[in-house]
Amino acid sequence: MTCTVQAQDISLYQQFNGKYDFTFIGNTLNTVENNNIDGEPAPACSILTSSSAILSLSANDVVYRAYLYWAGSGLGDFDVKLNGISLSAQRSFNITNSAGRPCFSAFRDITSIIQSTGNGNYTFSDLDLTAIIDPYCPNGGNFGGWAVVIVFTNPTLAVNQLNVYDGMQGVPDTINITLNSLNVIDNQNAKIGFVAWEGDKNIAVNESLTINGMELENLPLNPANNAFNGTNSITNSDQLYNMDLDVYDIQNNIQVGDTTAEIQLTSSQDFVMINCIVSKLNSQLPDASINIDGLAVACNSRKIVADYTVYNTNATAQLQGGVPIAIYANGVFIQYTETLMPIAVNGSESGSISLVIPETVATGFELQFVVDDVGTGQGIVIEIDEANNSAFSKVEFVISKALEPLSPMIACNAGLTKGTFNFSVYEDLIKINPTDVVSFYPSATDLQNHSNSISSFSDYSAPFTPMTIFVKVDNGICFSTTSFLLTTTNCPPTVYNYVSANNDSKNDVFFIEGLRDIFVNFKLSIFNRWGKLIWMGDNNSPDWNGFANKGLLIDQSATPDGTYYYELQLNDVSYPKPLVGFLFLTTQ
Repeated sequence: MTCTVQAQDISLYQQFNGKYDFTFIGNTLNTVENNNIDGEPAPACSILTSSSAILSLSANDVVYRAYLYWAGSGLGDFDVKLNGISLSAQRSFNITNSAGRPCFSAFRDITSIIQSTGNGNYTFSDLDLTAIIDPYCPNGGNFGGWAVVIVFTNPTLAVNQLNVYDGMQGVPDTINITLNSLNVIDNQNAKIGFVAWEGDKNIAVNESLTINGMELENLPLNPANNAFNGTNSITNSDQLYNMDLDVYDIQNNIQVGDTTAEIQLTSSQDFVMINCIVSKLNSQLPDASINIDGLAVACNSRKIVADYTVYNTNATAQLQGGVPIAIYANGVFIQYTETLMPIAVNGSESGSISLVIPETVATGFELQFVVDDVGTGQGIVIEIDEANNSAFSKVEFVISKALEPLSPMIACNAGLTKGTFNFSVYEDLIKINPTDVVSFYPSATDLQNHSNSISSFSDYSAPFTPMTIFVKVDNGICFSTTSFLLTTTNCPPTVYNYVSANNDSKNDVFFIEGLRDIFVNFKLSIFNRWGKLIWMGDNNSPDWNGFANKGLLIDQSATPDGTYYYELQLNDVSYPKPLVGFLFLTTQ
């Protein structure tokens, strides 16, 4: 019988690097071989719906992965049971023979079942092909069976590279299968295993199995001219009718440095389907892992400084330099870096990186560093363990509470918009917690730099107004900021109406407090008792010292002692009326 494959070539399904090995369990649903032999009665056209096999791992073997394959005649039955547990296929493969009759295979990851059950008897059931095999029996095409590929670890094993390939390819004639992604460091104890269907012991016409051009055999079960013959290398059984679970030693078939292996299967009559191939090769590999050592998160900032260390622990080879490190925030790639130097076995390399987290990332998020990741989830280094490349850390940005602006403060203009302010009341008013420390700064730059803080809150002399005072409320972890405005107003001037112009430096001039450089447009006029103008001045004139600059006495002797009248025009919109009054002048 001839079969043609429908785009399901054997290809790499999973690769494991480390202290791994593999084994098979499984059983056929055929009770006898299904081919007719001349001179003997034809086999019964019947098939079982269940069969059992025993798993017997060593004490230190730990199941890492377990894959169930089942196959048979027909379009497929994809719902089965193992030890009474209902299972549905996760993947399937199909082949159609030259007579137009389909064959199928199905796959299910059953790692958790094998891990929880462990050693013991496994019964596969509910694969019922009895209603469809009649058309297959005359040509010996009725078959059914199941197999579990078990990948296990053991601390005493050498470091190996274990590859699981699957698909569905069949003969007769010739098929060529290329096994890719190999890394042959040492061919010692190298082996290969096959899960195959429909091989018959009694139909071995021009049948051969080669790897890299060299024939394989495993005597006495698998002679070179009859590789797929209903045998089980694990149990040494030759009654695994119409299926094969065969393992071969291939240390003489591969060479150190090989990255591929060429398998060729030929058969002139027997129809054989290859469903799964497992290879185990000794390997020397690095093992990159990473740890986040520390994070520095700034207050009110999305910048993070992260310290990290890349390790090459429990490895058997140096880790090359330039290994990529991808950094993710909540699973989103944000930045990339690399290791600098090669890392020796059990060595490490530490580094630090500054990260700016995008605004699209929440204030609380998970930071992830992944070594041997270019930012797409793909690496460039083959490692012993590809599952230990990540490190995680929870990050919470320190965001301060927003504060409302404080009310402006107003003081009297002390000249040229200067003013003295008391804002000590704000120190307690603005605190969020009693232990908060409040600081005042003359500029936003000073606040950010934590410099030039204002030491005196009760009598601060503002060099100009309007002026903004910036406030920081610090709780020891983070700080909030706000501000308030300082402004000045022209307060009413105070007139001192006694002048003793005797040059004793006391009351020598007519002094008006709060006038000069405040009311810069003022006009001051002084009149004698008869109402005659004797002096006029403004912001650019000296204060009146008893001498006249108007009228008959101008530039002559001092005016006589007596009472005088003044009129002060402030020329300020807030003071539309002049200030008037009397003053007394004496020269004594």
